[in-house]
Amino acid sequence: MIKETIVVEGKNDAASVRRAVEADIIITSGFGINGSILERIRKAQEKHGVIVLTDPDFMGEKIRKIISDKIKGVKHAFLSKEEAYKEGDIGVENAAPESILKALAMAKYELKEVKRTFKSGDMTYYGLAGGQNAADLRNRLGSALGIGYANAKQFLNRLNRYGISREELEAELEKYWSNT
Repeated sequence: MIKETIVVEGKNDAASVRRAVEADIIITSGFGINGSILERIRKAQEKHGVIVLTDPDFMGEKIRKIISDKIKGVKHAFLSKEEAYKEGDIGVENAAPESILKALAMAKYELKEVKRTFKSGDMTYYGLAGGQNAADLRNRLGSALGIGYANAKQFLNRLNRYGISREELEAELEKYWSNT
């Protein structure tokens, strides 16, 4: 598992990266990158670092610049146009897993041992899965903790990958319940 969060442009890019490595991924949705996504990237950078892996084209470079201007210290992984080319299309989604792994290695990624603080039973215990308001609760807590919205399984993975402590989660839950 790679310690840093990898930032890509789209869902297909994320799928290609997942074929190459195990890592947390943030999708910018191309130029749909907004304050909320930038805040997630900023928090990921603070917690364990970020590697930006965008398409080797004008739009990919523009997105890289936006992220670099707003968030200092991010690492960059690059694919050549040849590695990212397939049937007239250039993009991370076209790259072979070996090319993605090589690009990430050049960015000097770090390996991370994930401490499994939370188990699936915790999701139900804290009301984050199975309950009527579970999706709303995950949405609010995801925003407060800087890990974004996710379904219950992904939320559990993010709690562990981002190193959220039980104390941090319970403090945010307390704030949520006192405001409802």
